[in-house]
Amino acid sequence: MKRNQSVLDVVNLILAVWLFSSPWIVGFAGVVPAAWVAWLSATAIAVISVAALSAFAEWQEWVNLLLGIWVLVSPWVVHVHNQQRPTVVLFFTGLAVAIVAAIDLWMLRQTPPRVTA
Repeated sequence: MKRNQSVLDVVNLILAVWLFSSPWIVGFAGVVPAAWVAWLSATAIAVISVAALSAFAEWQEWVNLLLGIWVLVSPWVVHVHNQQRPTVVLFFTGLAVAIVAAIDLWMLRQTPPRVTA
């Protein structure tokens, strides 16, 4: 069955590229904990998104949802929430990744299964 939601995996891949490059673009590469969260999380999101594009499995979207939530709360976990740049980038990028994954999961549940005869 062809999956129509692959565009959402591309969106998550673009968000991963943004997240990976954001410490340099926004200027928080010197904030080591936040930069490492961005680089490692972006790598994981990108790997899962590429895997979902090549051979989809529902668990991949659940992992991206959890990764998005992790990125969203990470400024408070790694104690950089008092620095505006990394907090804003991590919070909103994590929120976007989680929303895209949630939409993908919701769409997956809304599509009726194909019956082959």
